[in-house]
Amino acid sequence: MINSRSLDDLIPEAKQRVEAFINACKAEGIDLLITSTYRDLDSQNALYAQGRTAPGRIVTNAKGGQSFHNYRCAVDVVPLINGKPNWDVSDPVWKKLGKLGKDSGLEWAGDWVSFKETAHFQYTGGLTLAQLQKGSAIV
Repeated sequence: MINSRSLDDLIPEAKQRVEAFINACKAEGIDLLITSTYRDLDSQNALYAQGRTAPGRIVTNAKGGQSFHNYRCAVDVVPLINGKPNWDVSDPVWKKLGKLGKDSGLEWAGDWVSFKETAHFQYTGGLTLAQLQKGSAIV
């Protein structure tokens, strides 16, 4: 199973934007921890099982093949405060992350209407999940 945290596992178009995002955060004094980039289908299915058939809380509604992580165009992050992950999404730093990510050319899942994922950013080149599932390439 592969659940990567390496930017090298992203497609070049996404990697470039994520690097710009990280640099923008650094310029604002925000340290980021990358928690996930590419996930293979087995890892995605294991994550989907959490809170359903495996211990833990539900963290995704996406099965294998239904996550943008499976197509190497998504990243999950958490800001570090004094070296520790800050998962308190009510902290204003999260809104700042959303703005910086969008300014860097990424879509922020914190803007999604259903199942907001404040830690999730992606670059799809305007393609839908259905298009990626059919083999369309992001440019």
